[in-house]
Order: sequence, then C-alpha cells, then structure tokens
Amino acid sequence: MTNISSPPIHGRSSGNWIRLRTLIYLRWWAVCGQVAALVIAQRFYGLDFEIGLCYLVIGASVITNLVAAFVFPATKRLSETENLLVVLFDMLQLGLMLYLTGGLNNPFAMLIVGPVIVSASSLSTRSTIFLGLTAIAIVSVLTTYHLPLHTASQVVISMPDLFLFGNWAAIVIAVIFLGVYSRWVVAEMEAMSDAVQATQMALAREQKLTDLGGVVAAAAHELGTPLATIKLTSSELADELPEGSEAREDALLIREQADRCRDILRSMGRAGKDDLHLRSAPLTAVIEEAAEPHTERGKTVLFDHGATNRAILSDQPIILRRPEMIHGLRNLIQNAVDFSQDTVWIESDWSADTVTIRIMDNGKGYPPHLLGRIGDPLMRRRGRGFDPRRPEYEGMGLGLFIAKTLLERSGAVLSFANGSDSFRTDPAFAPRTGAFVEVAWPRAQLMAPSDAGHIGTGENIPFTS
Repeated sequence: MTNISSPPIHGRSSGNWIRLRTLIYLRWWAVCGQVAALVIAQRFYGLDFEIGLCYLVIGASVITNLVAAFVFPATKRLSETENLLVVLFDMLQLGLMLYLTGGLNNPFAMLIVGPVIVSASSLSTRSTIFLGLTAIAIVSVLTTYHLPLHTASQVVISMPDLFLFGNWAAIVIAVIFLGVYSRWVVAEMEAMSDAVQATQMALAREQKLTDLGGVVAAAAHELGTPLATIKLTSSELADELPEGSEAREDALLIREQADRCRDILRSMGRAGKDDLHLRSAPLTAVIEEAAEPHTERGKTVLFDHGATNRAILSDQPIILRRPEMIHGLRNLIQNAVDFSQDTVWIESDWSADTVTIRIMDNGKGYPPHLLGRIGDPLMRRRGRGFDPRRPEYEGMGLGLFIAKTLLERSGAVLSFANGSDSFRTDPAFAPRTGAFVEVAWPRAQLMAPSDAGHIGTGENIPFTS
C-alpha cells in the first residue's frame, strides 16, 4: 500500500484565501456609504466643505474597483502582499476623506479602526502591526492638519481641545485593543482548526488500520479450514505414495504451498470482508492492543487489570473496538512511555456503571502551571533546548489534544494530575511520581450489543464506503 502524504493546509495562510471580488463588493458598499454621508451633510445639514475634492477621492475608489473588476478574473485570490496593499489603499483613502471633512472633528473618524480589524482577521501579525501603526499615524496627523468644516453661516465646527484629545485617545486605544483582540481570537481559531484537522487525519488512519486488521482476520478465518484440509490431504497422499516418485513430490509441493498461503494470510490481507468477531473484544484485550506499539521501546509497561475486581476478572466488559478509543489510549500511553524514567503502569477497573483506565509513569510529571491547560492544542511552543526523552516530537500539546478529543468523542471523561500529588499518602504507589491520567466512561457507552455473545455473528458482509 502506497502512502501519499501532502502538506497540511494551515489556517495561518488564510491571507491567500480572500477573493478579490469579495473586497470589490465591500468597497462598493463603502463608496455608497461615503456618497450618502456627503449628500446628507450638504443637503440636509447645510455643511460647507470641499465637495469636489471629496468626490474626486471617492472617484479614485470607483476607478480602482472598475479596473479590478474588469481586468482580473472573478475567482482571483489575493496574496498576502496584495491584500495588504488593498487594505492600505482603503485606509489612506478614508484618511484623505477625513482630512477634507474636519479631521477628528468628524464623528466618522472612528471608521479608521475598520481596516485594522480586517487585517487582524485575515492577514499576518506583521501586516496587522504595520496597518495599526499607519492608522495611529493618520489620526495623529489629523488632530492638527485638516480642512475645517463650516456651517452654511460659515461657523467653524470644531471640538474643544480636551474632547479632541479624547477622540484621538479613543481611536488609538480601539486600534490597539481591537487589533490585538481580533488577532488572538483568530489565532485560537486557526490553532483549533489545525488541531481538529490533525485529529481527523489520525482517526482516519486508525480506521484504515482497523479495517485492514479485519480484512486479515476475515481472510485467515474463512480460508483457514480449506487450507488445513488441503494440507492434511496432501500429507496423507504423500505418505501413501512411493519415495522418490513424481506424484509424491507433487503432494509435498501442495502441502508446502498451503503452508505458504497460511503465512501470507498472517502478514497481509486482500480487499474483502469485515470480520464481525473483531467488532468487539474484552476490555483488557483492547487496552493491550493500544499499548502494543510501545511495549518494546526499552521501558517496562505493567498491566493491572481489574484492580478492585480480581474475583470477577472473567466478567470483564466486552466492549466495541472503536478506532478513536484505541488511538486515543495509544497516544496517552506513548506520552507516558516517552517521559517516564523506566516504568509505566496501566490499570483498568470496572463496575456495573463505569469503566476506568489509569495510565501512570515515574517521570517528572506535568508542569504544575500547565495542569489546567492540558489538552489545549499547541498550548506551548517548543523551547530552544533539546529534549533527549522525546527527540522526535515538538512538544506542542497536539498529541494530548488528539487523545483527549478522540476519547471524549467516545464518551469518556479525562482527568490529568501528577502522581507525586495523587499518591503522596499511599506508600504502595510511591514510585508512580510522574504523569497520571484517568479515563472514565459510562459502561453503557462502551458495551457491545447485549446479544453479541449469545448468537452467531452471521455471514461476513462486504465493506461499504
């Protein structure tokens, strides 16, 4: 099977996703708003200002819109630099309009914040900082340099200096606060989007591996009997034929090829059927299956099944083999093996209502200040130092996020703690000083159908896409 992987699509490249046509439509709305404001100010309020120059500035926006609409295709998407230039043009155009209509004495001066919010929502941090500083520079210039607004009787409309300074301060604070706020929110959404995408890819991979295991088991199960019959018959036939005869050699060859078919079935499967026997398994089997890839990595992995139910170990729950549950537990076990000194403990427990799995190690545990944030995607950046315990991972919380998301999808509730805190008063558990994870499900969430163990599984059915 060939695995073709492609680079992930990150939300941080969203500056390249905006269509030019979208910005054109938004600019037409801005043009209509500016024209309406000029008409109302002149006709209804009798204000006197440089109406010709104002329409000239608006005309520049109209011309650029028409050129963009007719020259570029409707599906064109702008690059980061092109988006920056478009937003910068709109900001400068608005600044020039304010210069012609009273500067910060114009109540519409607050609109200068708009391009900064657009940048924070769609462009990079560097572009947002640049536009934010440009907006602050524009409003700072407009406090002193602008054409005055006059009433019909040539009375200059201006604010007292205190109010003018307050207007400038309000705009500067809005630029900084709303820019930072929008940027943080968008960054959180991008990180969550990337993490969810990684979770979906991990689940899809686990589902394929589970399906492949079902194919192998189904093929071995269905072909095992005829292959055994062929082998037995060929062996008996070879015993009855004279030594050295061609017929005996053929019988031995048939037996050899039957053994070869058996070995092939153990290592691979053909596209075919899903073995219904593999849809459910004992809880302990599922846990050990999840831990299997990490049991031979130089650390001791100890299992303790039925910690408080040893007398009824045979009555352990038969649960559904869900790919999300196996992959989630595997990630938690991998994390414990990576950061333990030499030992990992995996406990399972069950009652009539709940099923609980605990994973512990003897490493250093979680940093106390991050305990409340465990499971957040990309919650910390990789440090400059090299971590010899986990050289192949960047340590950005994505593995724990995937595990937490997949297990919660299966109905689990996860708790994270440090063993040094949880087992401080219990000498028997004193070595378990590292990370402690408890995963608990309502038993009904995991149980296979109640009749699965009492009736035949029926005929295997083909996979459906």
